[in-house]
Amino acid sequence: MIDARILPLQRAALQPVAEFLAHRGIGADQISLTGFVAGFGAFIALCFGQWPVALSLILLNRLLDGLDGAVARIAGPTDRGAYLDIAFDMVFYALIPLGFALQAPETHALPAAVLIVSFVGTGSSFLAFSAVAAKLGRKAADFPTKGIYYSGGLAEGFETIALFVAMCLLPASFPVIAYGFAALCAVTTLIRWRQGWVAFSEAEH
Repeated sequence: MIDARILPLQRAALQPVAEFLAHRGIGADQISLTGFVAGFGAFIALCFGQWPVALSLILLNRLLDGLDGAVARIAGPTDRGAYLDIAFDMVFYALIPLGFALQAPETHALPAAVLIVSFVGTGSSFLAFSAVAAKLGRKAADFPTKGIYYSGGLAEGFETIALFVAMCLLPASFPVIAYGFAALCAVTTLIRWRQGWVAFSEAEH
């Protein structure tokens, strides 16, 4: 919901670090891979109820997710980089609730499953819109530097990270938090379905 507004602040904060890494030959794809490893480490930590460790690795994953794009803009973006960025993100988002489910299946499995399904809704509607928009040659005005078309919604990247932070800080409240965010994702999915219906119906005419 607010990703477009905070994006300039994020870029300004990460630019010095990105320049430091780029000038030392560290590529965006390397950062993406390292970020995914950190995200998988967060999943393992969640499985064992290591909340502070999981939270630290989640935040590291998100930091590296921002840095890979910043480095790519310095060295030159690639199609492979854009692909890896979104592919790793989708798996990372699903791994976090799965970690909670495996840690306490009797109380967390069902809300985790519902949340993951809601992520499938937001992710699939996002990627489907992006694929058709790319075919039509459209660009997202709010995200001009992204490698693929970004469509907005109530539940975007910032809100999802806030969700994961809340879950790690309040693990006993995981079911309530998961169900609440799943509802928000459901609304986002419906909004994107409508956007696609309207936008691509107009394109046919």
